[in-house]
Amino acid sequence: MSITKYGYGTITVVAVICLILVVAGIYSPLVIIRYGLFVLAGFLLVFTLNFFRDPERTIPAGENNVISPCDGKVIIIKEVEEDRYIKGKARQISVFMSPLNVHVNRIPVDGTVEYLKYVPGKYLPAFEDKASTENERSEIGLQSKFGKVFFTQVAGYVARRIIFELKEGQAVKRGDRFGMIRFGSRVDIIVPLSWKVQVKLGDMITAGESILFICE
Repeated sequence: MSITKYGYGTITVVAVICLILVVAGIYSPLVIIRYGLFVLAGFLLVFTLNFFRDPERTIPAGENNVISPCDGKVIIIKEVEEDRYIKGKARQISVFMSPLNVHVNRIPVDGTVEYLKYVPGKYLPAFEDKASTENERSEIGLQSKFGKVFFTQVAGYVARRIIFELKEGQAVKRGDRFGMIRFGSRVDIIVPLSWKVQVKLGDMITAGESILFICE
């Protein structure tokens, strides 16, 4: 199982905690406590390794396909007035990531990073609509050959650590890894209104493989 570099620090800390739990279990005089500590250590380690897994993905052909930046469930598809980067009417898809999803985020379309901003904020549950504008988040704007694409990493009630390795002026490719959100969260992706939506509410989608929009 491939593990993302973004998880090395957390995995090390969890491994130390698990070692302490195992040692405490070995020296515990009560069998029920001993095995309870062993089970807890095993659960913590397996959960953490599973959370930070980073499988390879097959990027679909077609440069006019906008692919999903994250794994998860489509919870919102709506028309919006986007005033931060696209500056006009646009279409938004929001994807909710549970703690069991792969959390490594990927670039949705070839282009150049024109807009980049980190916004401190609240930690409302990520599935709430107003989390897009009130929660801690990163905001990323890409200029592609087909038009502008705006997307955000939104922290949720549990997720309070956003990682993104991008800078303004950087050229990026579809499917490139660029960061992650730790322990449950959400991604919004906003594109011109004319682009064709390829998913529906409730769909389970995969970062780097699922097509969200076709550029027009």
